[in-house]
Amino acid sequence: MRAVLRTVNRVLVGLVGLVLFLLGGSVFAVGLGAPAPSWWIHDDRHDVLLSDAERTRWRDDDWWWPVVIAALAVLVLLALWWLTANLRRRRLTEVLVDTGDGEGALLRGRALADALATEAAAQEGVQRARVHLRGRRTAPETRVRLRLEPHVDPGAALDTFTEGALAHARNSAGLASLPAEVRLRGVKHGAERVS
Repeated sequence: MRAVLRTVNRVLVGLVGLVLFLLGGSVFAVGLGAPAPSWWIHDDRHDVLLSDAERTRWRDDDWWWPVVIAALAVLVLLALWWLTANLRRRRLTEVLVDTGDGEGALLRGRALADALATEAAAQEGVQRARVHLRGRRTAPETRVRLRLEPHVDPGAALDTFTEGALAHARNSAGLASLPAEVRLRGVKHGAERVS
């Protein structure tokens, strides 16, 4: 869903930006005296955007105002949907921990992510670790980025991480599973001159 939303967001913003750029640029150019493009709706730089006849053309028709109001309502609803979809938090703020007594406790998502990142960064050969929690509070997921030293075997580093830090985080939070998307990146060192 997020990938679709991201694609729709980029396409929509790109199209709106392109249309506004073309319209604004052509208005600016015609206003400075450039010849109007072939698709331009007016002939002269002193023309108004909407004449009195264009503005009052359908005013007396019964269908005009309901159609205008419905179209504006749809535009407002789409804009509100787009705004709320973009403002929603992408990180998980809390995790529900099963305490074993039928009750539950809330664990701050940031605390779990920081503990997981600290243990992963302490792993041999890992220079830096970043952890983000996503998903629902009853079924969290992690996105982990590990920056590895050049001499480290990525497969061994991944095994150590899943059997160590990830297993500890899953067990300490009392979770049945803790899916993780792990991205490994090697540190590149520049060439050094030996004398």
